This record gives sequence, structure tokens and C-alpha cells, in this order.
Amino acid sequence: MLRFTISILILFTCQMATAQLGKQAQDTATYKDRYGLRVGIDIVRPVYSLFDEDQKGFEIVGDYRVHKRFYAATELGYREHTRQEDFFNFSTKGQYVKLGVDYNAYKNWLGMENMIVVGLRYGFSTFSQTVNEYTINADPFLPERTGPGMTYDGLTGHWAELVLGLKVEVLHNVFLGVSFRGNTLLSSKQPENFKNLYIPGFERVFVNNNGFSFNYTISYLIPFYRK
Repeated sequence: MLRFTISILILFTCQMATAQLGKQAQDTATYKDRYGLRVGIDIVRPVYSLFDEDQKGFEIVGDYRVHKRFYAATELGYREHTRQEDFFNFSTKGQYVKLGVDYNAYKNWLGMENMIVVGLRYGFSTFSQTVNEYTINADPFLPERTGPGMTYDGLTGHWAELVLGLKVEVLHNVFLGVSFRGNTLLSSKQPENFKNLYIPGFERVFVNNNGFSFNYTISYLIPFYRK
């Protein structure tokens, strides 16, 4: 993952240098920016699924350019996640959607459509939690006892998300992207005796109801018009 991130940074830097050398050849009076729909997938989650049976899922990403520097953005996906804690093992599965806006903080030279992304999202997830097993007595001097599994359905989570990332055009209309997300849980429906420790789309929920997530994407731009 770190190598992938470094590769995107190198591509971004190289394209900046190339565009600077060639920008004098562009006709600034006639050039128009492209507007359209960009759709893609997260390429990390499917790879995780191949090597870790406790992690399954996918994510579809998209954005639509509404202004020179502003994009309406969305992500939707599905997660299955199993985790071992000190005294219990639990599984989570469910779907999520994120809606928001991205701002391109990078001022492109003519002919470039790379992005330094600063964005906001509202996230919503519906999911179920299953406590596979838990330890009732952890006293080392007494016999250990475990409890049976329990499933809780109809759980929900709402959160806000700050997005920081890059998108680089590596081929015509083809973009590689990386983003880091800082999440704050706004509200959640959870069982009375079990805290939601993982929410699909939000990822792991820490004690202070904050968390973080990331994605690595490949996407394709469908241009509709220029202006």
C-alpha cells in the first residue's frame, strides 16, 4: 500500500514537470475543461479478500464535476469483517453509502486534470453484528467458560468524514487515486450490551467514536462536454 501511494505521488510530480515544459504550446484562448462522470472501484478490498478470509468487501466510487474545482462525490460498498478481541470474537456485515463534495486544491496547467482532493462526506450504514463467542470468566484460577453466539440485526451508523487525497491521470481518461479519511461517528443504533466496534464504511470505531479509513482507486472519466 505504501509503495502504491509513493507511485501515485511520483506520477503526480512527473506530470507536473511535463505539463510545465509543454504549457507554452497550449492555446489558452481556446482550451476548455472537460466535465463528466468519473466511476471506478477500490482495488484494495478485493485483494484483501483473496488473502484474508476474515475480510471481504467491495467499494464503487464516483464523482461528477459541477464547477471548475468542485465535484459531487459518492462511494457505496459492502463489508464482511471478523475480529478477535481479548474476550470475544465478533463478525460484522452490511452495506454503506457516502455522499459529499470534493474540492480540487491543485491548480492544473492546461491539459491536466489531476487533483489534490479535500472533501467532506456524510456516511450511512445498515448492518448486523454477530458475537461468535465470548469469555464469561477470564480469571486464571477458575475454569474458563464461554458463551454462545448472538446476532443483532437492524443496526445503523451515521458519521461525518474528512477526505484528503490525490487523483492522477495515468492514461487517457484513466485515473489512479489514493485517499485518507478521518471519521467522526454522529449516531448509531447498537445493542444494549454490545458496542458497535466496527461499522461498514466507517471501519473500526475507537473509544472516542472517531476512526479512520483509506482507499486506493482506479477510475474512468466519461466526458460529457467542455466549457
